[in-house]
Amino acid sequence: MKKSFINGVGCISVQKTVDAAFLAEVELTTKESVVFAKQPSYVEVISPSFIRRMAKGVKMGIFTSTQALKEANLAMPDAIITGTGLGCLEDSEKFLKAILDNNEQFLTPTSFIQSTHNTVAGQIALGLQCKGYNFTYVNGAVSLETALLDAKLQIETEEAHSVLVGGIDETAQHNIDVQRMAGNIKKQEDLPCSILEPTTKGMILGEGASFFVLEEQQKESSYATLDAISIQNSLELNEVEQYVKTFLNNNKISLNDIDLVVLGNNGDVEFDVYFNQVSHFFNQTPQAYFKHLSGEFYTASGFGLWMALNILKEQTVPACVKMNSIEREMYQTVLLYNQYRGKDHSLTLLKKC
Repeated sequence: MKKSFINGVGCISVQKTVDAAFLAEVELTTKESVVFAKQPSYVEVISPSFIRRMAKGVKMGIFTSTQALKEANLAMPDAIITGTGLGCLEDSEKFLKAILDNNEQFLTPTSFIQSTHNTVAGQIALGLQCKGYNFTYVNGAVSLETALLDAKLQIETEEAHSVLVGGIDETAQHNIDVQRMAGNIKKQEDLPCSILEPTTKGMILGEGASFFVLEEQQKESSYATLDAISIQNSLELNEVEQYVKTFLNNNKISLNDIDLVVLGNNGDVEFDVYFNQVSHFFNQTPQAYFKHLSGEFYTASGFGLWMALNILKEQTVPACVKMNSIEREMYQTVLLYNQYRGKDHSLTLLKKC
């Protein structure tokens, strides 16, 4: 069975993840209830005449996919697969507002065309003139993991030799308002807050884009192999430990083989108990977390994956993401665990090349 090598990455986030050393400068997201991605200069990869008409999510997707392809030294992927929780929210809201403001008449189609969830994958394909397999998964908090699983299967079955995979989510005002009304976002009076020792409900909403190039061949730029992915829609709290054990057994890995566990704690006292279960299970293993740097959104695990890959490449865990003081001389195998509000559980296994 062919291995899937991750040979290139690209990331736009709340942090300086473009043209900066790996987490050299970090800004904690725990003081604001909504945080926004740092937008790079897009003129190097997108024509200025297109930039002003593109939604934020599309621009982030094109930029990070270009980054990943450049790092992997790949001109044309065989397939493009994306995952997104809510798609291009800004254009969706613009179109719906125009329907109301214009009494459903004289509507321009631009916002509607760019409001679909597969807009990012489509725009990337148009820019590259890639006529291969093109698919977008909208699967809640495992949208990116589903895309990665598809890409891995494409390579293993030799349907493709190289796949561009990414996760993109943007924020928009109406969605922020709805999330606040639902009580999903932390109240301003509860901030600043502790992510690891939460006392209040709700999360800090974020946004971002992460892209990865998966190939069947190892290169000088290779970060790691994507060894396994598991997705589970729903788990009871007392089932989490068995879920992890089963995953390890299925992949013939022992507890001691895991050199680092990356967890998606987001500071919600109601649902972070799931992460506590996994943290307790791996109490003798180095642990890291990432949503205090990225905020929470449906494809936030892309930032966690980007972080894990850089840890494997740099062989060091930045102090700002450590959950405990345990260290390893070498980081060879990393396990990521994520879930959102008790649903959409995922495990991702990486191994250093």
